[in-house]
Amino acid sequence: MADTDRVAVTVAEWPDDADSDEGVVVNWFIREGRSIDEGKSLCEVQVEKVSLDVLAPVSGTLVEVVCGEDDEFARGDTLAWMEPA
Repeated sequence: MADTDRVAVTVAEWPDDADSDEGVVVNWFIREGRSIDEGKSLCEVQVEKVSLDVLAPVSGTLVEVVCGEDDEFARGDTLAWMEPA
């Protein structure tokens, strides 16, 4: 599968009342190389004082974690990459 077939994992829904454009990855529920179904929780992030679950955008395999636990990220950043099943 070519790299262009990979799907970016991002925070799909940013809190409406968030003043910050940055967040922190709190916990990964799935490790690299593991499969997950679309819509299932991949990781937990915190934006200001709000914790959010980041859901798998597709069914497939988590192939690369870009932002590890305790890493900061900006709105729109790619947190990880998945290969569709």
